[in-house]
Amino acid sequence: MLFASSEPLSAADLADAVGQGAALPRLLEELQRQYASRGVNLVRRGDRWAFRTADDLAFILRREESESRPLSRAALETLSIIAYHQPATRAEIEDVRGVATGKGTLDILMEAGWIRMRGRRRSPGRPVTYGTTDAFLDHFGLENLADLPGLEDLKGSGLLSSNIPASLQIPLPLTAVQQREEDPLDPDDDGQDKE
Repeated sequence: MLFASSEPLSAADLADAVGQGAALPRLLEELQRQYASRGVNLVRRGDRWAFRTADDLAFILRREESESRPLSRAALETLSIIAYHQPATRAEIEDVRGVATGKGTLDILMEAGWIRMRGRRRSPGRPVTYGTTDAFLDHFGLENLADLPGLEDLKGSGLLSSNIPASLQIPLPLTAVQQREEDPLDPDDDGQDKE
């Protein structure tokens, strides 16, 4: 089933084929180990499993892929905001981006299968919330959302500058010693560290 399916399969789909009483998680882990050094690997995408070309051979197949149009900057920003802040409403996306988000941008991402409507927020107006899909995880080679790169990873890869503009820096809370240095006329300060 895993070889024949073009889409990742859930454990429930596989359990129907293997039969009752099979230790499916153990079987999947064993298959994953057996195929780890081969041309195809068994990978987990969310709660689903699929065979995918090994990373070290993927460049060979990329030659044969049809060239697709890259996403616009607005679509990339919107997808990033949804991935890191989901579930997110359109207003929240616009708040982070600082500009209005066109409906077409969300439509493109939904058509690609990378985001979907997750429900409605329990707030005035009941806005629709958006979140990523298993197809998003599959396309970007992520097992789950925790695998998204963090701030330090993005800085280390050169995608983010380490020099954050002063207008975007978030002030950190002062320690007791720093606060005394900032406010030397504190009437409760007897000059001794209280730790």
